Amino acid sequence: MQPEPAHPASEPSDATAAARDIAEVPAVEVITTAALHLMSAAAVKCGLAEDAEAQGHRDLAEARLLIQALAGLVQASAPDLGGFHAAPLRDGLKALQLAFREASAYPDAPGDGPGERLTGPVVG
Repeated sequence: MQPEPAHPASEPSDATAAARDIAEVPAVEVITTAALHLMSAAAVKCGLAEDAEAQGHRDLAEARLLIQALAGLVQASAPDLGGFHAAPLRDGLKALQLAFREASAYPDAPGDGPGERLTGPVVG
């Protein structure tokens, strides 16, 4: 007697269901969600968390990488996102770039901070 297959041919597999679910999500939503994840992680790594325990996770080297990735995503997708979606992402990116500079013991020169090769110099 042979065991029954885990997924009979008539039932979709978990991977098929997941692919169908993600296919229904607009690209703008996927991009903004990814940007928000990068922003959240960069904020924590910059030491912007509200509670004292989370502030212990400050790591500016990691924050630099996250902000750089966010800048690339925002700059590459902004023309296709349009102003309504891109403006808040740009604002969040700029706030993180300024927070990074403020948190740094030796701040980068304007134009040399994370993501500034893509966005241009950020000054507050």
